[in-house]
Amino acid sequence: MADPRLEAARQWLQKAENDLRSARLLAGASPPLNDTAVYHCQQAAEKALKAFLTAYDIPFQKVHVLQVLVEQCMGVDKAFESLLDAADLLTPYAIVFRYPGEVSEPSAEDVREALDSAGAILTKVSQSLPDQ
Repeated sequence: MADPRLEAARQWLQKAENDLRSARLLAGASPPLNDTAVYHCQQAAEKALKAFLTAYDIPFQKVHVLQVLVEQCMGVDKAFESLLDAADLLTPYAIVFRYPGEVSEPSAEDVREALDSAGAILTKVSQSLPDQ
């Protein structure tokens, strides 16, 4: 019988993969929807990190600050430390472009960096999940 924690983790990871796929589609739209693309990158990373924590039965706060989640993951695997810069880059995208205001739209370079960062987090989590 499959471990329910691993099944829940895989569900989190599937949602993360869907968010990253959405980000790629939005970035490639004509015209590109950069603000929504970077938001989905942040969401992909957040859900991937929560997948890892779920697999190891580590409770997490309902928080969008990715550094906090990475630090929790580091309690299981110190190699997650390599993701702190990606977490720093992505965390503001949870809020900064979601609402109108004085902040300009993210650039194409911002989107590329966000896609790369989210992809790195998903890859690390995918490779680090325990086997069934």
